[in-house]
Amino acid sequence: MTTPRHIAIIMDGNGRWAERRHLPRSAGHEAGARSIRACVEGAIEAGVEYLTLYAFSSENWNRPPLEVAALMRLLEKFLDEKIPEMVKEGVRLCTIGQTWRLPERCQKKLTEAITATATNTRLTVVLALSYGAREEIVAAAKSLAHDVVTGKIREDEITNDTFAARLDTADIPDPDLLIRTSGELRISNFLLWQISYTEIYVTEKLWPDFEKADFLAALEAYSRRDRRFGLHG
Repeated sequence: MTTPRHIAIIMDGNGRWAERRHLPRSAGHEAGARSIRACVEGAIEAGVEYLTLYAFSSENWNRPPLEVAALMRLLEKFLDEKIPEMVKEGVRLCTIGQTWRLPERCQKKLTEAITATATNTRLTVVLALSYGAREEIVAAAKSLAHDVVTGKIREDEITNDTFAARLDTADIPDPDLLIRTSGELRISNFLLWQISYTEIYVTEKLWPDFEKADFLAALEAYSRRDRRFGLHG
């Protein structure tokens, strides 16, 4: 079976999962955190190198303040509980997004977690936090424009590669596979530049119900795809 080097996941459906059980939305987010462990285990088992998780989008700041606060507390809890496991299992943590917008406590715990796992090589887990692809692309364009104006580079030196080097994912390969749960058929402002040739897999399962077997089923489906990259019809 062909194993994707990099898998990205849009973890959707926590709210609906909770509503169907007449629970608060925060319960759905807590249940969804358990699915992260299942995917990390599946990724390690399959030999995946990078796993990017869309944990909190830039648009999520528009949710009710109480829900945002609950998500931030859940992030802190996740880091407190999982980082010792990540260190033990050889998993490296890094982030993309406007993490400077997160509460100070979250930023501090993230910095500690990134430092603690920096030398791990078994799997890199990338948390997309306060992340929006349009914002990322605009920031990259501004950075290049500034360097052109100040004479650091010439306009004709701007290429796909030089642009990609200004993105949050500069040191991360583009995803081979994008998984979206909950059956929604949209990208939701996630890795718009990076998924140009990414295979997409959508499942009706809500994120809290997504298990390791589902993750491995997505990999099996990926292995049957014929990735042509526009070279032939």
